[in-house]
Amino acid sequence: MMQLGFPLSPEPTIEAREKGRLMFAGEIDFLKGVVAMDGLPPADRMEVCFAGRSNVGKSSLINALTGRKNLARASNTPGRTQEINYFTAGDQYLVDLPGYGYAEAPVAIVEKWQRLLKSYLSGRQTLRRAFVLIDTRHGVKAVDEEIMALLDRSAVAFQVVLTKADKVGKVEQERILGQVRGAMAKHPAAYPELVMTSSEKGDGIETLRAIIATLE
Repeated sequence: MMQLGFPLSPEPTIEAREKGRLMFAGEIDFLKGVVAMDGLPPADRMEVCFAGRSNVGKSSLINALTGRKNLARASNTPGRTQEINYFTAGDQYLVDLPGYGYAEAPVAIVEKWQRLLKSYLSGRQTLRRAFVLIDTRHGVKAVDEEIMALLDRSAVAFQVVLTKADKVGKVEQERILGQVRGAMAKHPAAYPELVMTSSEKGDGIETLRAIIATLE
């Protein structure tokens, strides 16, 4: 069987770009922070979520996407987001998940929010796509593989978004892309295009906006 090559997502069409611009230029509000599954808002609309290791740059990416500096709380302390944070954007929910992996928090608290993360990823019917964030400096780690395997088992389509692309040179970028593509080939739920971003430089942000805005 021919393996998918996992190319970088092409530049969006003018229509898709405009749809993305309008969606993220509109009103975007923090709805609620959820600490247990019974606190989730009604499953009355499509949602996308952002998952990634602690300190992968998730909050910075969400802030860059929405054009709001402090919508998602960026922190230098990994693991600060300990709940599922819901934002409304047009007729979608944007969902900021707790960082997984290393976190400066008591073990019991870490275990509690990791359980919440797994329950959410395996049980939310309206979740259209999960964006799994991978740091371009480090590539796919074992803890990322665990989340991807969970998404496979839950039949939740996920797309890899590489963050902090401006922090490495072109040669290293290509090496990491090769490693990520090799990892993706093992996951049936993986969407066959990658997005490379830099929240600082704005690279890939329009592409990601267009992808989110044109999901059906």
